Amino acid sequence: MRVDQAVGAEVLQRLQPLGIEAAIQAIESSTVQAGEKRRHVELALEQARYEAGHARRQYDAVDPDNRLVAGELERRWNAALVAVRERQDELDALDRHKPEALGEEERRSLLRMGADLELAWHHANATATTRKRIIRAVIREIVVAIEDDQIKMLVHWQGGDHTALSVRKNKAGHHRWGAPPDIEELIRALARQLPDRAIASLLNRLGKTTGRQNGWTQSRVCTFRNQHDIAVYKKDERSERGEYTLQETAAKLGLRPMTVLRMIHAGDLKAEQYCKGTPWIIRHEDIEQLDIQRYSGSSGRSPLSQSQDQQIQLFQ
Repeated sequence: MRVDQAVGAEVLQRLQPLGIEAAIQAIESSTVQAGEKRRHVELALEQARYEAGHARRQYDAVDPDNRLVAGELERRWNAALVAVRERQDELDALDRHKPEALGEEERRSLLRMGADLELAWHHANATATTRKRIIRAVIREIVVAIEDDQIKMLVHWQGGDHTALSVRKNKAGHHRWGAPPDIEELIRALARQLPDRAIASLLNRLGKTTGRQNGWTQSRVCTFRNQHDIAVYKKDERSERGEYTLQETAAKLGLRPMTVLRMIHAGDLKAEQYCKGTPWIIRHEDIEQLDIQRYSGSSGRSPLSQSQDQQIQLFQ
């Protein structure tokens, strides 16, 4: 895809000056095409009338007693009259369906399209076949060589000139349906905090999709990690690094999770969050340095409900 885009962009750049010229020619052609066709029919009508007149004069000059010759000349005369009538009908039809002159808006549209050849190139009515014909008309050949992670191209134009192009080669697992780069960064960060199932659930809540616009599943997260060499999450590895989630920090301090969240928003407790919606991560040393005296009163408050099924939902 990157090769196609690079070659297409180079073709558009070379043809851009010709685009305005083509638009002007289209405007001029639209104004004279109808007149040229009418002139052609007028000439044909004039020729038919001449042949009909010549046939009539031959018929008038023949001896009436020579019925065989007179009959043949009469047949030719009638055929010539039919041709005159057909040419006249064709001319009348052209006059009835005479195309209107090119309007000012149409002129501006053609000039805009000529000035912006890229718009015409990517237009819905511009098929791949049309683009290929344009490319074959201006490019003689493209010589391609692979060097490390680059695709080197030498474009030979029909006029004898040549242009060097270079694009980055796809890595293993990278293709036109690959996920956006920010997805790789997000999953790489989340894999340090959550298992694949939880990562898939979080990505879906964030509205993220795969390269094929599908939702995330545990299997898809696992496949993505393997393709991008992202290590799998291991249980208790966060605690080994001295990192705690919001809920774990609350349990460690004997506070409610919402209280810890207020401490983070107030700047009293340092915490990291890769992006909005992802888990908060608090380091052990920041917890140790925290003065929780001002928040100690909130720890003794009773929960809103004594139900064992109650779950705390934090909107981060």
